[in-house]
Amino acid sequence: MQSALMWEGEHSAMREEKTAGFFREVATRHGEMAASVMCGLLLGAAWWLEGTTMSLWLYLLAMGIGGFAKAREGIGTLVKERELDVNLLMFLAAGGAALIGYWTEAAMLVLIFSVSGALETYANARSERDLSSLLAMQPDTARLVVESGEERIVDVSDLEKGDRVLVKPGERIPADGRVLEGVSAVHQAAITGEPLPMDKKTGDEVFAGTINGEGALLIEVTRRAENSLMARIMKRIEEARTRVPRKQRQLQKVERLYVRVILLVTVLISTLPVLLIGWSWAESLYRAMVFLVVASPCALVASVMPAVLSAMSNGARSGILLKSGAHLETLAEVKAIAFDKTGTLTEGRPRVTDVVTFGDMTEEELLQAVASVERMSEHMIGKALVEEAVQRGLTPRHAERVTAHPGRGVTARHEGIPWRIGKPKWFQHLDEEVGQTVRHLERQGKTVILAEADGRIVGCIALMDRLRPEAARMVSALKRLGIEVVMLTGDQRETALSVAREAGIEQVYGELLPEDKVRMIEALKRRYGTVAMVGDGVNDSPALAAASAGMAMGKAGTDVALETADLVLMNDDLSGVVRAVKISRRLRNVVRQNLVFALSVIVFLVIANFAQSMNLPMGVIGHEGSTILVILNGLRLLR
Repeated sequence: MQSALMWEGEHSAMREEKTAGFFREVATRHGEMAASVMCGLLLGAAWWLEGTTMSLWLYLLAMGIGGFAKAREGIGTLVKERELDVNLLMFLAAGGAALIGYWTEAAMLVLIFSVSGALETYANARSERDLSSLLAMQPDTARLVVESGEERIVDVSDLEKGDRVLVKPGERIPADGRVLEGVSAVHQAAITGEPLPMDKKTGDEVFAGTINGEGALLIEVTRRAENSLMARIMKRIEEARTRVPRKQRQLQKVERLYVRVILLVTVLISTLPVLLIGWSWAESLYRAMVFLVVASPCALVASVMPAVLSAMSNGARSGILLKSGAHLETLAEVKAIAFDKTGTLTEGRPRVTDVVTFGDMTEEELLQAVASVERMSEHMIGKALVEEAVQRGLTPRHAERVTAHPGRGVTARHEGIPWRIGKPKWFQHLDEEVGQTVRHLERQGKTVILAEADGRIVGCIALMDRLRPEAARMVSALKRLGIEVVMLTGDQRETALSVAREAGIEQVYGELLPEDKVRMIEALKRRYGTVAMVGDGVNDSPALAAASAGMAMGKAGTDVALETADLVLMNDDLSGVVRAVKISRRLRNVVRQNLVFALSVIVFLVIANFAQSMNLPMGVIGHEGSTILVILNGLRLLR
């Protein structure tokens, strides 16, 4: 009974903590927008009760709720960093308008700036999950083989260079190293992007986090855990996340200078006219408040965010998810886009492209026999062979004595006949016809599988990772936009060239490790300036982070790639790349229009104020009218 009560108490506490966590998350994400809505409601109520005592209190409450977040941010910047920002300027402008009796105008200024700030916070909010998905690829323990031959389970962090570890079938390799004993196929798509398992034998290099296939491997450690290729990938991602863009630093400097100039001019207007041209203190103070209102940057702020949000909404309807509106500006300046091959330009899985028979056997008989032998296979090639047979209406049958031979293929008995299916190097003394067929298909970048029945080769099947249907159209469209297209892949160069020719890509770089892709991105940036990268795997993450703008495939992409990228193609539709570029360029044009218009209005209102032909209500109308117009212009991007 007591244990039940304890369990109920713990369960209740967990429930309360989850509830509190939910409300904290809601407050963090939607608090500013809720405050803006409340500010608008209170402002409407105060306007309805204009002329009563209650109206004044409602105006104060509206300004307090709507302006609290930005005022706190501005004061915090002033206290902690001893810097002035636009938040503080707006706070002073609203306060100045209220002091001289223009409560409606003051509350409206607070409302507009509050809504703009809430939208900006919402647009730039991105959930930063930790690298748990990447860390999960690195095993915590390893099977260390000591000199006596005994096996000990140790922490991966304790492994030293030269240690020997045993990796059994299906396990993740704990450290970078080279194979001492054993033969197996290793799934290393996370590192190289190669969709097919790579055959590993004595002397071959293997990487931490990759998955061992059917055979056991004895591996000599060549790098400590903190120096492994996977660890370096994680380091690249973290470095990119903490890097402050140059344009962001420039924008912050301009903002600080703008606020200082406006405040200085406001002080001068409130004092100098009294001393120099005989204005009264009341007139000088009034003109200073008008200037502070009309020079406030509401229209300038609204020139950007509503347009950005509209562009993001437009993209979202087409399956383009932007993690931050700031990346659209970068995308508009892109001069070159680098694409990964496997899973990005291609579908990411092998498919049968050619079926060649030798002798009297038909294609259907060959495929049915091969599919029967591979029916229970978990290998990607085996699955592709079975899928091709089923698509042709064939039914795989039961095969006996099925035996997998790691790195080579499989043997079995089918309908009483011994079969051997595997890679060409497993077969010796190929006759001229078979050899020519194999070489012809391999020159096209295809993976070739031979089938032997009762000691005689009866067929040859070629497989290839197919190009996405929209890839060639996408490449052509990008070129018409003046963007250079480049392929960066970990695959063999022959395979990469074959896919590139089909897609219409001239610049191709193959057999690249993640670090090589980063170096290529940096080289492309030096050549073209602004460069984007499109990828889907962990191996692409460092390049996505290093690029000016990173794009990840939503369905095929790994968690780390999706977290690192600035833009996600949720439907894995490459035409989204073209659409994203077009949207970003339209956004750039609209923002330029808005900024020119907003600045022109501010200049006009300031001149009119100095000429004493502008009163505060007209100044607020001109200021708010320009804000509304630039917002409406930005909303055109929703179309």
